[in-house]
Amino acid sequence: MYNLDYLHISNKRFQEQQREFLMKEGLQVFIKDKLTNNISLKSVLDTISSYIPSHLFAEIDSIYVGLFDDFEKKETNAAYKDGAIYISSEQDDEQDLIDDIVHEVAHSLEAPYGYLLYGDGKLQEEFLSKRKKLYDVLEAEGLEPDLDLFLNTEYSLEMDNYLYKEVGYDRLNFIMNSYNIFTSAYPATSLREYFASGFEYYFLEEPSYLAEICPTLFDKIEELHNYDENTNWNKRK
Repeated sequence: MYNLDYLHISNKRFQEQQREFLMKEGLQVFIKDKLTNNISLKSVLDTISSYIPSHLFAEIDSIYVGLFDDFEKKETNAAYKDGAIYISSEQDDEQDLIDDIVHEVAHSLEAPYGYLLYGDGKLQEEFLSKRKKLYDVLEAEGLEPDLDLFLNTEYSLEMDNYLYKEVGYDRLNFIMNSYNIFTSAYPATSLREYFASGFEYYFLEEPSYLAEICPTLFDKIEELHNYDENTNWNKRK
C-alpha cells in the first residue's frame, strides 16, 4: 500500500510504474492496483466526462487508483489532495467509482470557489437549520443527541461516530426521506460534506429534488455549473 504524502513527493517515479489513462479534459489517470469486480475504467471516465462540465476539473491534475495506507487508517476510500484525487481500487461497481470521483471533484472546488460557496454564510445557515431539525427528530426519538456537536459545522469524528454507529445510517436515511431534511445520511456529517454530497447528487441523481429540499445548496451548485472563466457567467443550457 502507498501513503498519500509519499505519493505526492514521488509522483514521477510512481507514474512511470503505472498504467495510464487520459480523460478528455486532459487529466492523467494512473492505475496502481487493479480495479475489483471487472469495472471498466474507460466507461467510468467517459460517464463522468459526460456529466461534469470541463471547467469544474480545473483544479485537478491527476487521478490515482489503488490501495493506499491512508484509506485504511481513516476508514475512507477516496481523497483529494494537492491537485490529485486518490481513489480506492476496491469498488462495488462502476457507479460506486463514479460517485467517489465526482465527490472528490467537488472537494477540489472548495478552495478556489470558497467565497462563492461560503462567503455570504447562506449555505452554513441552511446546513445548520437542517442539523437543528435533525436534532429535534433524534431527541424526540429518545436518542439523546449532543446540541454542541450539531452546532459545529466542521467535520468531527465524534459526530461522525454518533451518526454512523449510534443512530445508524439505515435509520438516518429513513429519517431523511421521511422529513426531507438531507438527501441521505452522509451530508449531515459536516458543512463541507453537505456541499460535496449535494454536488454529487446534482450531477448524478435528481437536481430537481435537491432544489426542493436544499434550495441554497442547489443555487450554489448552479452558480458553479454555469461559471465560465472567460465571460464570468454562462447560461445553463
